[in-house]
Amino acid sequence: MNTLKVGDKAPNFEALDNAGNTIKLSDYAGKKLVVFFYPKASTPGCTMQACNLRDNYQSFLTNGYAILGVSADSAKRQQNFIDKKELPFPLLADENKEVINAFGVWGTKKFMGKVYDGIHRITFVIDESGVIIDVIDKVKTKAHAAQILGE
Repeated sequence: MNTLKVGDKAPNFEALDNAGNTIKLSDYAGKKLVVFFYPKASTPGCTMQACNLRDNYQSFLTNGYAILGVSADSAKRQQNFIDKKELPFPLLADENKEVINAFGVWGTKKFMGKVYDGIHRITFVIDESGVIIDVIDKVKTKAHAAQILGE
C-alpha cells in the first residue's frame, strides 16, 4: 500500500457518485476538501464515522470544507446509506477502485486473525490548490470531525 502523504498533489480523480453524477477533483478547485475512505456502507464503524461527519457538517461548511466519502460500494448501496442516515454529502461509488488505488488506500488488512485485501479507513484533507495538507490514518469513528477540524 503506497498511500499519498502530506505535501503530495491530490490525484485528479473522476468517478460517479451515489446519484450517478460525475465528480472530479477539479469540481472542488478553490475549496478545502475532506475525502474520507471507508470499507463498506452501512456497517457499524462506517456508520459511526459518516454520522459524526454529518452531525458536524455545519462546522465543516463554516470552515470552508466540502466532504466526499469513497468506498467500493455500488451507487445503489451508497444512496441507501445516504437515505437511511440522512448524509448531506455525496458518496463515490468507486466499484472499479480507481480513486481508491489513486490515493493508495487499498491493501492488506487483518481482522480477527484473517488476512485479506480491502480499503483502509483513511481520510485526506486537501487545500484549495489541490495539495494534501493532512492524512488521518488512525480514524476515531466517533470523533472524526474533531480530528479533521482540530477541535
